[in-house]
Amino acid sequence: MGARRTSRSRAAVRSTRFRRTTGRRTAAVLALAAAVWTATLLVTVALDDFPRGLLVLVCGLVVAGGAWEGVLRRGWGRVAGLAVAGAALLGFGILLVDDGFLRDLLLLGIGVLIWHAGARLAFRPEVVLPTADPPRRPVLFINPRSDDGKAARVGLAAEARDRGIEPVELRPGDDLAALVRTAVADGADAVAMAGGDGSQAVAADVAARCDVPYACIPSGTRNHFALDLGVDRDDVVGALDAFVDGGERRVDLGEVNGRVFVNNVSLGVYAQAVQRTAYRQAKVRTLLATVPDALGSPGESELTWTTPGGRELRGAAVILVGNNQYRLGGAAGAGTRPAVDQSVLGITVLDPPSSRGHRRRRPWRQWSTAEFRVTAPEPIPVGIDGEAAVLSSPVLFLIRPAVLRVRIAAHHPGASPSAIEPVGAFAALRALARIAAGRDPRRPLAPARERVDAGEVHG
Repeated sequence: MGARRTSRSRAAVRSTRFRRTTGRRTAAVLALAAAVWTATLLVTVALDDFPRGLLVLVCGLVVAGGAWEGVLRRGWGRVAGLAVAGAALLGFGILLVDDGFLRDLLLLGIGVLIWHAGARLAFRPEVVLPTADPPRRPVLFINPRSDDGKAARVGLAAEARDRGIEPVELRPGDDLAALVRTAVADGADAVAMAGGDGSQAVAADVAARCDVPYACIPSGTRNHFALDLGVDRDDVVGALDAFVDGGERRVDLGEVNGRVFVNNVSLGVYAQAVQRTAYRQAKVRTLLATVPDALGSPGESELTWTTPGGRELRGAAVILVGNNQYRLGGAAGAGTRPAVDQSVLGITVLDPPSSRGHRRRRPWRQWSTAEFRVTAPEPIPVGIDGEAAVLSSPVLFLIRPAVLRVRIAAHHPGASPSAIEPVGAFAALRALARIAAGRDPRRPLAPARERVDAGEVHG
């Protein structure tokens, strides 16, 4: 059954077709033109204003380096680092006094913005899932405190009743998992959750175990899970239409020491910061106070983990374990997951500054796996979908493939912003050229042996 579910969840990726529209082609042409114009202007400015451009670059690097040292250190060390950064920033400003040079930099910035906006529009995915029968008795659980009461501001409970969905508002002290299990036992045949990603994980876990459809209603603060599912985060009320005319697909869930997560689990700097009571009131100040403890002393990290090649390593500034792999760069979808149905954990490890003597092209490493283990002599602070927790060692991460039946409204994108964006700048330019020519931006797919009519993805 698990293998069959996994093949069904991947079928939409295998049988993708690209929707060619005039608006998409126009956006691609605009992005390409902006890229060529920006590159040409950059070369012209570099040649005409040499060595001013080089000095600006050096000042920028010194600002970044001084600021980083200021973050890593305390006391006079922090003051010295920030002073160097401030002096370099002053030099940066002096170099920009020339009106012509400042104008050129402004034009470069505008060109980059146009390229970015055009690429976002050109690569915007639209997924058409096969329609599913509306549930007979759907239930919506609402966290009224999420995002300072967003659900109440948009009248979510009344909108749910208008669609035949029973709203249940959570009260302080309620056990969300128990409430969802009770609702399903009493006859609910679909579950929706309006709240942050922590609440989404709890409701999604119960829905998956009971094998009932689930809808993510983005009434939280950031709604990262909704974004990567393809739910329009700006259309909270419209997300309820998942149980009216929505389609269905299966996605994965992550699990850490028996606890489900929908986005990621972090270990290291961020995980230590969220443990502190001051974090909610002063996030930046708390992070600045945490970084020197986590990164400042070589060998201080006691986290031990294993590379894909089987080599055991110790120490990391940050370990991020995602429910599927995150993309760290790109014009349209940086910081998102191209898919949430690939049956893998996405591992990202950021090395501490003390290890940078072992030069690599990037200060981080990424890979995918079905299982990941981290050990330490003491219990390990973690951030699970942004919520603080402390887990006993060893911390074991697993992926649960295709266990969650997600319903998504027909008028929502239905896929992550990075679902069809290629990896790498040159690959993105080639894809934009194909879109501008009215062609599918992706390479032709090899015929799949298992094709299931689980929906068509339209780029």
